[in-house]
Amino acid sequence: MLNWTDTLSALGARFHIDEASQVEDFGRPLSAAELAEGFVAAVTDLGIIAAEGPDAASFLHNQLTNDVEHLGRQEARLAGYCTPKGRLQATFLVWRSSQAEPDTVYLQLPRAIQAPLQKRLTMFVLRAKAKLRDATAEAPFAAVLGVGGARGEAALRRHVAALPEAVDGKVDGDFGTVIRLHDACGAPRYLWLTTAETATAALPGLAGELALGGNQAWQLAAIHAGVPQIGAATQEQFVPQMVNLELLGGVNFKKGCYPGQEVVARSQYLGKLKRRTALATVDNPAARAGDEVFSMADPGQPCGMVVNAAANGLGGADLLVEMKLGALGEDVRHGAPGGPALRFQHMPYHLDALDI
Repeated sequence: MLNWTDTLSALGARFHIDEASQVEDFGRPLSAAELAEGFVAAVTDLGIIAAEGPDAASFLHNQLTNDVEHLGRQEARLAGYCTPKGRLQATFLVWRSSQAEPDTVYLQLPRAIQAPLQKRLTMFVLRAKAKLRDATAEAPFAAVLGVGGARGEAALRRHVAALPEAVDGKVDGDFGTVIRLHDACGAPRYLWLTTAETATAALPGLAGELALGGNQAWQLAAIHAGVPQIGAATQEQFVPQMVNLELLGGVNFKKGCYPGQEVVARSQYLGKLKRRTALATVDNPAARAGDEVFSMADPGQPCGMVVNAAANGLGGADLLVEMKLGALGEDVRHGAPGGPALRFQHMPYHLDALDI
């Protein structure tokens, strides 16, 4: 069987990259401007949990913030998994298998937190007819490519038979699975899951037309799409609304109970503290998720926390920052009151002032 990691290493050698630690991003971080023009990213830091069985959808429906039971086979959606106190332990991209039998629901999340999350979910299966497994290395998902930017759609169409027309749409075929995600940098963004053989055949051609990147490029694209991803450093820090999850369709307030549902619903309708997640740039390439930020109007305590961070190809980092909305017009610093200043950018969707 073809090894996807070996393929990426070989492609890295083509670009004269010798250090293994740099191969995953092909030697340099891409910038937002390059993403906007068109990019392909080889994604290696995301894992997949498969839930299979007649009760798989109903089990997950009772665990996650979104409706899984009525999830169509030509769509995907975001969802969160909360503690009983309503704090996010993970965010997922969720989709169902294209075939009714066996009915399988897939959850994509960072590989760094996959094993403990899968173990925790398994604890609650109980009598449900569902089994969870690690599907990351299974042949249909052995290679994951992210494609976007102004030239991305046309380039991808040369390698797949069809593309989903709308955000959260999904198509399946001999080429694998393609999911359209929320737009980034003003252009469509696609996730292509396929076999190592198919990706190996397609990637050199895509790299000839588009800027080639890896995990950094894909993370930067998600940041510019305003889509949060919970990792080890930010688990149990936020209720879903703090990271705009419901603005992205990741919370269904009409579905039944799930862990933390009462807190999430109360936060939506009865909360008091105005907080959201905003897009910002900082002149510190070492910025990381979990870093605190401070408003100079009240430097004695942090006003927020970095949700996601990625090098921006310009010597700094672009961030999704959860914070008090009132601090958006203030002088906000990264890491400490004396740290570098954040420069806020426009989000790709409207940030309404929600009391949470």
